[in-house]
Amino acid sequence: MLDIATPAPDFTLPAGDGSNVTLSALKGGPVVLFFYPRDDTPGCTTESIAFSAHLDAFRAAGAHVFGVSKDSVASHVKFATKKDLSVPLLSDEHGTVCEDYGVWKEKNMYGKKFMGIERTTYLIDANGDVAMVWPKVKVDGHVDTVLAAVQAL
Repeated sequence: MLDIATPAPDFTLPAGDGSNVTLSALKGGPVVLFFYPRDDTPGCTTESIAFSAHLDAFRAAGAHVFGVSKDSVASHVKFATKKDLSVPLLSDEHGTVCEDYGVWKEKNMYGKKFMGIERTTYLIDANGDVAMVWPKVKVDGHVDTVLAAVQAL
């Protein structure tokens, strides 16, 4: 997990629309990165729909919002189309960004241990520094909390 007030690691990742997103190119406004385990699973779907529903409010506050997982661009396109998502989804297939942001962790489900993405949201300020971190996110109400933090910057 990254500490607040430290520089957010720069990256360039492919988005579902065929573009590449480079974090450092977004300086000057806040950026929200919500890391989620997997496309088209119940919690990830609920979270992605919630961010999509509030995307205009984030944009009105000057913020860029991106979902990040290790799913492929093709998977993101299928997921976004199926669920009518407007929030951009970035593909970190190699897991480098997930590791840089400390969200690639050992998880335990039904007594079985495995590596996966811990649902985590980062708010990065206009200078490119970590402003807030929400680890182990519970989806219900989370988007409202993040939006309030963005509006308070």
